[in-house]
Amino acid sequence: MILPAAKVIGEKKGSAAQHHLFPKQETIDMSTKGKITAWNDEKGFGFITSLGGRERVFVHISSFSNRNRRPEINQMVTYTLSSDKQGRPCVARAALVGDRLQQKTKQKKGLFSIVAAAFFLGIVGASVLAAQLPPLIFVLYIVASLLTFIIYAIDKSAARKGAWRTQESTLHLLSLAGGWPGALVAQQKLRHKSQKQSFRSVFWITVLLNCGAFVWLFTPSGSATLHTLIASVMQRVTALLG
Repeated sequence: MILPAAKVIGEKKGSAAQHHLFPKQETIDMSTKGKITAWNDEKGFGFITSLGGRERVFVHISSFSNRNRRPEINQMVTYTLSSDKQGRPCVARAALVGDRLQQKTKQKKGLFSIVAAAFFLGIVGASVLAAQLPPLIFVLYIVASLLTFIIYAIDKSAARKGAWRTQESTLHLLSLAGGWPGALVAQQKLRHKSQKQSFRSVFWITVLLNCGAFVWLFTPSGSATLHTLIASVMQRVTALLG
C-alpha cells in the first residue's frame, strides 16, 4: 500500500538510506508495543505508532526478525528504539505479534527431536549392555548417524554456495540405514531440510521403517537372521584377510 503523500513526503526523503545508518544491537529487548500505521511493501519500509499514540517512528523491513512474514498496516508489533546518525528515532529490531510464539514452538520441536534421537540411541546401547543385541548394532547406528550429520552439513554448505547438491534419495537412504538420529540433529542444528514438507514426510517414513526393523531384531526370526548375517560377513572378512 502507498503511504499518504501529505504525511510522509518529508519522511520519505533519505528513508532508503536510513536503515544503513542504524547501529547494530546484539541484545533484543522487545519492550515497546505499537501498530504499523503506514507501510510501503514495494520499498520495504513504513512507520510504527506506539500504542499510546505519542510517537511515530521509521521501520525498515531489515529490522524485522521474521523475513518470511510481510508487515501490513494495522498489525501489532513489539520493537526496540534506536536513532540514526542524525539523531532521528528509528526502530532497531521489530517482531510481528505471534512471531515469538512461533519461534518458541519451533525451539520446542527442535529440542524434542534431539531428545528423541538421544533416547533411541540410549535404547540401542542399553540393549547391547543387556546382551540382547550384538555391539555391532550400536556401532552401526553411531557411525551411520555421524555420517548422515556430515552429509547434511556438506549439503547445507553446497546450498549456500550454489554448488552440487546431495540427492534427497541419498539422505533418505542414510536415514533408512540407521542414520536418522543424526539426521534429526542435523535438521535442527543446521536448519537444513526442516521445512520442506515432502522431504519431511518421506523422512519420517524411513524412520518408522528403520524402527520397525530394529524391533524385529528382538524376535526369534530377526535375531537368527542377524546372527547369520554377522557370521557371513565375518567369514568374508576373514577370507579377505587370510
